Amino acid sequence: MFLSNIKLWNFRRFGSDETTEIFLDKPNLDLQLKEGINVLVGENDSGKTAIIDAIRLVLKTQDYEWYRITDEDFYKTSNRFRIELRFDKLADEEAKNFIEWISYEDDATSGGKRFYLRLIYDVERNESRIFPSDICAGTGEKGYPLTAEAKDYLRVTYLKPLRDATTELAPGKYSRLSSILFSSEVFDKGLKTTELETQLLDFNHNVETFFSDNTKEGYIIKKIIDDYIQQFINNTTESTFSFSSTDIKNILTKLELQICNEINPGLGTLNRLYMAAELLNLKRGNWNGLRLGLIEELEAHLHPQAQMKVIEKLSDSYTNDNIQLILTTHSPNIASKLQINDLIICIDGKCYPLGENYTNLEKQDYIFLQEFLDVTKANLFFAKGLIFVEGWAEQIVLSSFANFLKNKGIISKSITEAGVSIINVGSVAFLRYTKIFQRKDSLDINIPISIITDSDIRVYEKINDTITKRPTKVIESELSEKITESEKKFNWKSYIKVFLAEKWTFEYALYSSKTFSQVFQEIVKNIHKKTDWSNFEPKLAEKLIEQTLDKTRIAYKLNNEINTNESLIALKKEDIESDKAISYLVEAIKFVCK
Repeated sequence: MFLSNIKLWNFRRFGSDETTEIFLDKPNLDLQLKEGINVLVGENDSGKTAIIDAIRLVLKTQDYEWYRITDEDFYKTSNRFRIELRFDKLADEEAKNFIEWISYEDDATSGGKRFYLRLIYDVERNESRIFPSDICAGTGEKGYPLTAEAKDYLRVTYLKPLRDATTELAPGKYSRLSSILFSSEVFDKGLKTTELETQLLDFNHNVETFFSDNTKEGYIIKKIIDDYIQQFINNTTESTFSFSSTDIKNILTKLELQICNEINPGLGTLNRLYMAAELLNLKRGNWNGLRLGLIEELEAHLHPQAQMKVIEKLSDSYTNDNIQLILTTHSPNIASKLQINDLIICIDGKCYPLGENYTNLEKQDYIFLQEFLDVTKANLFFAKGLIFVEGWAEQIVLSSFANFLKNKGIISKSITEAGVSIINVGSVAFLRYTKIFQRKDSLDINIPISIITDSDIRVYEKINDTITKRPTKVIESELSEKITESEKKFNWKSYIKVFLAEKWTFEYALYSSKTFSQVFQEIVKNIHKKTDWSNFEPKLAEKLIEQTLDKTRIAYKLNNEINTNESLIALKKEDIESDKAISYLVEAIKFVCK
């Protein structure tokens, strides 16, 4: 069985400002989950933790942690919240635990019936108190209360965001490690004595002998104690030394889990060890209940390479062990390692699965993105706005250029302040990336996206080693066609807009700029010192045609100059806004930095 759907009404940030009334056919969150791994990504306060908490609030956890409902669990002023969970693909061994509550519906695919389990948790409050509620299941609005035994089969394995591995792995009466081990089928053998218990009984006998045998060193200690206790009580009283307990539960509380031959392991190592121990719950051979793991902020205490190893192993969990996992992460490293259809983007209380049933991505798009969506590009899953560029030069310069615009009063927020990510596509395959945000149900992931690209309409051409300027009318005609083509291709969504460098390329636009041209020329001459720049424009054109211009070094130099060069600092707002050559950059940044 697996958790296939979660619906929320008025829980945490999942609510409506229009009405606090609950309509069962209009949940504030209706999220489909899949078998295997589901990873919630997005910025802080986007709803990831609320989803995890809603699940564990209903199902409870294997460590029997108590969850107290507070006023903060209700959306704003609402006096009622509701959580519904649905489970599908119940195996016979699982279904027998919930016979009284199982529902069914017609299965259009098979023509038969599809059985499922639906859980309901409905909580109310008034001005003074929150009213307790049963976990119910079955059909109808309210369902029927689950028994304690049935609920026990639904407990999940949960790993907190800030895991205290040292405490959790330490021995003691309430040791988490002992609880995990005690649940294992290894120690679930009824009255049968395990080999470990037998060995400890022998050890206990040896302990007693060490102190009671007058030929052993410990006898002196026992003799002194006995001398006192016989005076305190009576002459026949004797003491005895033994191991504190030999029943398996108490034995396990004495165990400590460590990395073999590792002295003083760090937080990252202990965290991975603790995760491995906790996930043991999901592989119990004696368990026919739910195998669901919840892990918040998987990357906690882990360096990037360790994150990669952990997520790679966890991704195999369903294939190898039929385990379902729901994770949250803020790590682009982890996001880049996963399949795109494993991801669910959370933005402002809305959730968007990226599976093939939901996005406008086609099968070939998934294959392409899986190959090229590296760590730097995976930032797009965590952004409030995006700027897609086709090369390194624009990516290097744009953030500083945005700060420059802010200093001039053209925008109110910088790239960082607006939560915008600049994504270097490394090509012109922008459409594949924008399709991630376009949905089959038309409820798109509505964040502003600017696409900055070159027109690539050459102002010069090279014929027989001669650089010649092309006719203006031809350039204008080709440019008009390119603008129309680009806008038709990309500008069919209100939140996506293409911004074209009408002046051939990014570098040629800087040269053509009345505000940046002088600084740009000085940088180019300094980098290409052996080049004759006496006739700058055709020589620049030649290098662009032959692709010998060192665009990356020029971009780095310009990046350093933008906010320090005195001539640029002296520019006024109106100087920038009237500069047509770079207006496409200004407008692209303004579009996303709202």
